[in-house]
Amino acid sequence: MPDYPPFVHAYGGLSKILEKVKSAKTPDRFTYDFLGTTLGFKSSGARAFIPLAKRLGLLNSDGTPSALYKAFRNPAQSGIAMATAIKKGFAQFYERNENAHKLSKKDLEGLIVEMTGLNKSSPTVRAIAGTFEALKAAADFSEGVLHERVTGEKPEHEESAGDESEFRRVGLNLAYTINLVLPKTDDVAVFNAIFKSLKENLLKK
Repeated sequence: MPDYPPFVHAYGGLSKILEKVKSAKTPDRFTYDFLGTTLGFKSSGARAFIPLAKRLGLLNSDGTPSALYKAFRNPAQSGIAMATAIKKGFAQFYERNENAHKLSKKDLEGLIVEMTGLNKSSPTVRAIAGTFEALKAAADFSEGVLHERVTGEKPEHEESAGDESEFRRVGLNLAYTINLVLPKTDDVAVFNAIFKSLKENLLKK
């Protein structure tokens, strides 16, 4: 199967599912029973939400809610958590356009056609675009993405910047240890010559 971006055909119901996710208690595992019984989405189309959520990083591979899922339920972090999930799940979009979420519907579909090789009239193209747009409605891209404590990943630019500042702060210090094996002698001049040589050749600043 081609490596298409994540999508569901019933993308029209995504906003309702996401609202229920935010209001319902976080389950130990997000199962089809939880989706149908607790959240109230029993249709076959709604079941596709679970693999979608896994692609987005909201659920772990075993169905347990991730830290990103929990952040999405936090009203103070919900929008940025979804933006993070979108950038994770639709990484192919952002490899081609770092502002993919700002594209018009026409340009977005054009990007999908370019990526997938599908015809513009393909239902899959519409489903991918519709899924992206539905998720985007719950996202806030104004504050970037959540940091590694939530996502489990550290952006490369943050890592390199941290390393660089750390090096600037502490500098580079070298230390060495010299072990001397002194000769057995009662001649003080021999010791004086050894330590004088050390001072002149190794202990200079």
